Amino acid sequence: MSSPVPQEEDERGFFEALIGDGLFPLRLTGVALVASGGFALFLSATGHFLPHDVAYLGMDAAQLSRAGSPRLVNFMFHDRAAFGGSLVSVGLLYLWLTEFPLKRGEAWAWWTLAMSGTAGFGSFLSYLGYGYLDTWHGLATLVLLPVFLIGMILTRRRLIGNSSWRVLIQIPSWGSLGFRARLGKALLLVYGAGLVAAGLTISVVGMTTVFVETDLVYVGLTKLEICGVSDRLLPVIAHDRAGFGGGLLSIGLMVIVIVLHAPVTRNFLQVILFSGGAGFLAAIGVHFAVGYLSMWHLAPALAGAAFFFTGWVFACTGRETAVRIPIGRS
Repeated sequence: MSSPVPQEEDERGFFEALIGDGLFPLRLTGVALVASGGFALFLSATGHFLPHDVAYLGMDAAQLSRAGSPRLVNFMFHDRAAFGGSLVSVGLLYLWLTEFPLKRGEAWAWWTLAMSGTAGFGSFLSYLGYGYLDTWHGLATLVLLPVFLIGMILTRRRLIGNSSWRVLIQIPSWGSLGFRARLGKALLLVYGAGLVAAGLTISVVGMTTVFVETDLVYVGLTKLEICGVSDRLLPVIAHDRAGFGGGLLSIGLMVIVIVLHAPVTRNFLQVILFSGGAGFLAAIGVHFAVGYLSMWHLAPALAGAAFFFTGWVFACTGRETAVRIPIGRS
């Protein structure tokens, strides 16, 4: 009878084993963002403010609807639903970047997460200028930011080759791609650039005028009348707009770098479709749900969706065409 083979004891610490090489904290960040976005969508769909919103405003959604107008409440939920969709989109892109290019040690993926995280987490600082501290959002940021930073610090060591930020401008050649795939990527780049422009615009509007003309037409109240309902409404609405703008900026930056650097693989096509689809479904769909159907207001989002879906289809069919070409034939 053979004696049992002695096994080497694992002397790693619990947290060392759990955190590992940094991929787990970044995955956790992505999952948390998707869950937070889903929760924001759930609250908007069910017509509920968060408890601290009610405490700050001194009224819940039903009371605000009676004091102001039902459309004012719907407008606020429209902003929050769009923000929720952007969080889902950001989280999915985080998960893809972590699981595929960063896991392979590709430095461009690390710098993409660094850029996006700076834009996303940094946008929280702009909220403080509005006079409204979203305590739940603040707590979530306080908990999630260290997790993200730990993941970024640990994964820095797994990068292969040149780990400088300059890898972002060292764009792989698209010469091996077919015409459809190149056209698809070009259209997706336009979509990403549009997200960056939209994110910056919405953030600036939120920090200055808060509303655009079509917003006030939909609500049926002037800005002064909205302040008359409660002088605390503008800080809350501006806060929501800043969150949505920061989310769009974060997505746009990631999309641009991913499209420039990543090959058109099956997982690339899937995450682009799921993340973009979630964002557009929330941002455009909520307008139909609340009856905010100004075509002037919706035109940029509809144009972005057209570039996105057309680009994705071309990229997808271009890849399938390339895959079907037998080896050794032109």
